[in-house]
Amino acid sequence: MTIGERPQYVVGIDFGTLSGRALVVRVQDGAELGTAVTEYAHGVIDAALPGTDRRLSRDWALQVPADYVEVLRTAVPRAVASAGIDPADVIGLATDFTACTMVPTLADGTPLCEVPRFADEPHAYVKLWKHHAAQAQADRINDLAKARGEPWLGRYGGFISSEWEFAKGLQLLEEAPDVYAAMDRWVEAADWIVWQLTGTYVRNACTAGYKGIHQDGRYPSEEFLAALHPDFTGFVRDKLDQPIGELGAPAGRLTARAAAWTGLPEGIVVAVGNVDAHVSAAAAQAVEPGQLVAIMGTSTCHVMSGDRLVEVPGMCGVVDGGIIAGRHGYEAGQSGVGDILGWFVENQVPPAYVQSAEAEGVSVHEYLTALSADDPVGSHGLVALDWWSGNRSVLVDHELSGLFIGMSLTTRPEEIYRALVEATAFGARMIVETFARSGLPVREFIATGGLLKNRTLMQIYSDVLGMPLSTVVSQQGPALGSAIHAAVAAGAYPDVPTAAAAMGGRVTDAYRPKPANVAAYDRLYRIYRELHDHFGRGDDVMRRLKAIRREASA
Repeated sequence: MTIGERPQYVVGIDFGTLSGRALVVRVQDGAELGTAVTEYAHGVIDAALPGTDRRLSRDWALQVPADYVEVLRTAVPRAVASAGIDPADVIGLATDFTACTMVPTLADGTPLCEVPRFADEPHAYVKLWKHHAAQAQADRINDLAKARGEPWLGRYGGFISSEWEFAKGLQLLEEAPDVYAAMDRWVEAADWIVWQLTGTYVRNACTAGYKGIHQDGRYPSEEFLAALHPDFTGFVRDKLDQPIGELGAPAGRLTARAAAWTGLPEGIVVAVGNVDAHVSAAAAQAVEPGQLVAIMGTSTCHVMSGDRLVEVPGMCGVVDGGIIAGRHGYEAGQSGVGDILGWFVENQVPPAYVQSAEAEGVSVHEYLTALSADDPVGSHGLVALDWWSGNRSVLVDHELSGLFIGMSLTTRPEEIYRALVEATAFGARMIVETFARSGLPVREFIATGGLLKNRTLMQIYSDVLGMPLSTVVSQQGPALGSAIHAAVAAGAYPDVPTAAAAMGGRVTDAYRPKPANVAAYDRLYRIYRELHDHFGRGDDVMRRLKAIRREASA
């Protein structure tokens, strides 16, 4: 460790779905000294393009890249000011991003939505991770890969997601060929923001592997791409391929322009980009095989390192060095968790409940949780499928949709809310069990993210999983994880595991399962699993309903 006499600091910047957060961290011990958040001015664009009457179809989710730059201009200086440190003592910064979030750009990194002739073209904007309108393209990619016996398909559990780079890129080509032709670079937002900070475009190993089908040093072949669409033949060569940087390595140095934005010293090290979920493993000190980190927010991403290569059905992928250099990193996920609870609160809760929550000075989420917290397991008689945003793992199908069974005229809103919480826990158990059946047992389940503040929810997860839950000490897991990578890139620590031991932290077994609840949830889970397999692997009624909706909307 090369730390001088003066304290040294790093900045981690976490770009989430709705906002960006900057965190100032002391290198010596991981102390979090200052933080600031900037909400994206345009948020998630899923109805109409900003300043236009251009309406979007269902399943679209876009963003404005200028909102990301505003985080650099505002959140970073405020975080440094709140920390009360001398900016000259900051030795590096690192970023993490949602994924797969794609930015179509010109050769110099200018987003196409900032080109005047494309200002009212939806395909010129950032396609957020939750943009699920490329399912038809994903289906074709999967069908062709299976028919051709492509060896890389097994690395992704047998399915490529509509959320990922190739499906979204193919959708762009087929629906807006003029935009595709004008696009020089198809860039992960995780790499685009580092490009803005350093002036250098370096792909990160995480998104290249998990979202970009980069395995064993190569992407899918041009023959494969040509079979999808003749004009897609050169997609990798012309639009996607770029040098790939190892996680925790320097991507470049802060430019004068970016230094003016952030108030940080010009020339300090900027680490290779990363993904919000994967970078959180360092904050959780989860760098050993079998330690699964669940980053629980609007969606949940599950990441775990392993000491060997195993192909797990329905996983989002296994990538060498995808989480920690030198280990195989595994990823799974649930497309909707907090989003589902938010949908219910915003659309289905009676006004009287909202008024009661206001009178008690709590959020509607807290109010509903408290009302059902002491109910016996199963007393509501409900089971739900947590597919409001489709299924990421283990079915990898965003044509699937939500389901409730057991409703009656006596069902209360708080019971529905609790059943939704339980459904997300059942989805997590399905993932844990799939890992175990594949020879990768989860020996520690570590939770982080915004849902950590709901203690009832966390206890339900422990009871449903039938295992203790550890929790990350930091309330800013991704931002702290980025700060840890910044310290490594700046040379303060030799590698991420060493830095994580000094700067990260977790509470082991913060929640323990209650035996009576475990037994009761086992019964409900069996019903969940029956519904999961029937509607996810058998009956195609959900896909047919989606098709009818599209026809009616058109």
